[in-house]
Amino acid sequence: MTPKTLHAKVADELLQRIRRNEWPVGSTLPSEKSLCEALQVSRHTLRHALSTLRDKGFLQMRQGSGTRVISAHEPRVYSQDFNALRDVLRYPAGTVRDNLRETYIECDALLQPLLQSPMGSSWYHIEAVRRSEDSGKPVSWSDIYILSQFAKVTKTRHHHREIVFEQIERYFGVSIDRAVVEVQAEALSAEHARYLQAPRGSPSLVVTRRYYDQGGQVFEVSVTRHVPDRFEFALELRSVGRARSATEAMDTL
Repeated sequence: MTPKTLHAKVADELLQRIRRNEWPVGSTLPSEKSLCEALQVSRHTLRHALSTLRDKGFLQMRQGSGTRVISAHEPRVYSQDFNALRDVLRYPAGTVRDNLRETYIECDALLQPLLQSPMGSSWYHIEAVRRSEDSGKPVSWSDIYILSQFAKVTKTRHHHREIVFEQIERYFGVSIDRAVVEVQAEALSAEHARYLQAPRGSPSLVVTRRYYDQGGQVFEVSVTRHVPDRFEFALELRSVGRARSATEAMDTL
């Protein structure tokens, strides 16, 4: 077995003291200066040890808030299987998007936090309702923002039946590098309630998706509002066991 490094020994000592309840879960560790003096190590060694415990799920480190103990045991690791990124970003079959308004816009101070794009950049805004093909009942309201050079995607033959980012990939050769999804609750405005045939002010689930290309640029942002009885999302995670202990992990360093 490879001999333990000094920072591995320090991390092991800190973890044992956490497990002895010297620093219980929820408490804050002493200052770095105090720990360095108590353990007789340099600040560099201590920070390496703290970072190791943080990465393994034992500590939370925030600038200006100290280092907080969040677990005394190895976190359980879960695995999530997807064939492709689009598997978690598409809508169920049997729905169609009805574009109500399409407009060229510029990114201004109000839109910049949403679009995360330079001020004055050109975008194409699509306001749409997604409906069930069988009943015609509205499923969701969508505000879709795409870079203006992709505006012609709305003229493609199957535009209303296909996901916009997939069309951009197909017709313009753009590849998604990553997507960021944010979810929050929000009351429906009068306009959204009218189109969704729901009471004004009723709760809705707002899902914001940002799609980034290989260069790290946002090329599409969609904001979709769902009423509670017309949207369902299920996520299955499989346990693959507990993470390696801090000592086991550090023995490999």
